[in-house]
Amino acid sequence: MTKPDIIVITGPTATGKTALGVKLAKAINGEIISADSMQVYKHMDIGAAKPTVEERCGVPHHLLDIISPFEDYSVARYVKDASKCVDDIFKRGKIPVLVGGSGFYIDSLIAGRTFSARGESSLRKQLEDEFDKTGGETMLQKLRMVDAESAAKLHSNDKKRIMRALEAFIATGKTISEHDIESKSIPPRYNAVKFALTFSQRKDLYERINRRVDGMMLRGLADEVRSLLYMGVSRNNTSMQAIGYKEISAALLGYYDMISAEEKIKMESRRYAKRQLTWLRRDDKVTWITWEGEPDYDAGTEKIIRCLE
Repeated sequence: MTKPDIIVITGPTATGKTALGVKLAKAINGEIISADSMQVYKHMDIGAAKPTVEERCGVPHHLLDIISPFEDYSVARYVKDASKCVDDIFKRGKIPVLVGGSGFYIDSLIAGRTFSARGESSLRKQLEDEFDKTGGETMLQKLRMVDAESAAKLHSNDKKRIMRALEAFIATGKTISEHDIESKSIPPRYNAVKFALTFSQRKDLYERINRRVDGMMLRGLADEVRSLLYMGVSRNNTSMQAIGYKEISAALLGYYDMISAEEKIKMESRRYAKRQLTWLRRDDKVTWITWEGEPDYDAGTEKIIRCLE
């Protein structure tokens, strides 16, 4: 195996990525870069399963608590931020260990993917107003006239993606489809080796997810969400769309009770885990580490080190 630039530890939620990442980083003189789309937010610790200072065991962690929950965060911004971290870790003679379950973030960073340019905020506001006034079908038809390929993949209710595709074309003169083709033709920025965690029995994964949600509730997830709402964070903010925050905020605002919210979190977490597995199984370069019943972090670390050698 060619010596990798980056080691990736990924997998579905609740499979032990954080603990294995810390153990591996300590063994190979590494530093961890979070690959979790929600751990970037300040004040969102319990629901985002952010590792505590104790759980980090002295290993430097990057891209935790870097923005306010009022801000939006995108994959384009992640690639920019994470690339700086990777390059800085290289300069200090250490090994970047990318840990998290946000597959699109991970793949985009490794590829060094660029993203279609965006217009000025005035253009975005103009498109938003037009969408709200004329409706999704009218805007989708407008997109079909300049980018039929992208339009064919979208539903008229998908306001965000329709607007992004129109904005990209107006701002650059190129369609998102053209931009994606150009981006994919560029060689990967980093040489990475990816390890994905899973359980041999799906029921063990689901039971672990359920226990994790129980633990979050006991540690005060409802109070954490209540504090965010008190700060003025809206349910419409990107940060509050995360599993756990979305359901608890709805319960706190009276849409259903807290017991129902907890069950919804468990259900949505299980669904998310299935989507994560589907994403990873498309990648034939992933090396799987399969747990039997409970994670064995010593064995997992040894397997990774053997593969790297």
